[in-house]
Amino acid sequence: MSNRDRTDLLLLAAVWGFSFLFMRVAVPEFGTFALVELRVGIASVFLVALLALQGKLSALTANKGKMALLGAVNSAIPFSLFAFAAYFITAGTAAVLNASAPLFAAVVAFLWLKDKMTSARVVGLAIGFSGVVVLLWDKISFNGNGTAWALAATLAASLFYGVAANYTKKHFTGTDPTVNAAGSLIGATLLLLPISIVYWPDKSPSLLSWASAIALGVVCTGVAYILYFRLIARAGPTKAIAVTYLVPVFGMLWGALFLDETVSTGMLVACGVILFGTALTTGTLALPARSARRTSEAVREAGAACVRSREPLRLANFR
Repeated sequence: MSNRDRTDLLLLAAVWGFSFLFMRVAVPEFGTFALVELRVGIASVFLVALLALQGKLSALTANKGKMALLGAVNSAIPFSLFAFAAYFITAGTAAVLNASAPLFAAVVAFLWLKDKMTSARVVGLAIGFSGVVVLLWDKISFNGNGTAWALAATLAASLFYGVAANYTKKHFTGTDPTVNAAGSLIGATLLLLPISIVYWPDKSPSLLSWASAIALGVVCTGVAYILYFRLIARAGPTKAIAVTYLVPVFGMLWGALFLDETVSTGMLVACGVILFGTALTTGTLALPARSARRTSEAVREAGAACVRSREPLRLANFR
């Protein structure tokens, strides 16, 4: 992974960390489908205008069917699932569960694209997800008020992200990332338009909700998708989708800066574990084969013990 790719990865994580906060603000007034339609519609207009300035509008006519399918699995469906979840769970919890996307992407890449699953990558995925679990373990609970469905929705959305990343790698390698982003978002906009009209809010949302929806569309979707598709094209789907390991870190940071949320020592330690796992997954760091096997075994044993005791994972488990 090049320095430019690592910079894109960090920038994308920072931007997507904001998206969960904006959804929490806007979805109560807009509703699930109206908010997602605004998100993909605004992003589409932004990207089409950008393509027009670059003289690349004609590129949108190629692969229309495949782009429409990509828009469904990468935007319309997962965005709707996350917006629904925002009614019942916090932005941080949604970001944490979204971190399962690299696991799904790696499995799909292995089964579908025959992508090589190295020991270091397996260890990195396991460590990264373990760090995410540590980060917000006590905030994930089933209490009978819709939380269970929200958790299932976020995991399903992450699965769709994993499939979409590999679909992009298989069918859109070598094409312009901006064209891929614009084409897929146009498809998502058209797909959601009928249902968003039916469920459009009767009362006009507040200025804050509109500002959040616009930010979701332009920054967290339009700009973010350019970065994301560029990462897929340059670094591959498994490494690109590892960005979701970093999103909870930035979600915590933005919460501390803008919502006065407390950052504990445990949170900072968990962030270090996440960053370490991401570095292994993306190839920034490499473990010797013997060390990778030992670490992988320690992760499995610690995970099994966690399930049996229903206690959060501790860093001591990995020493």
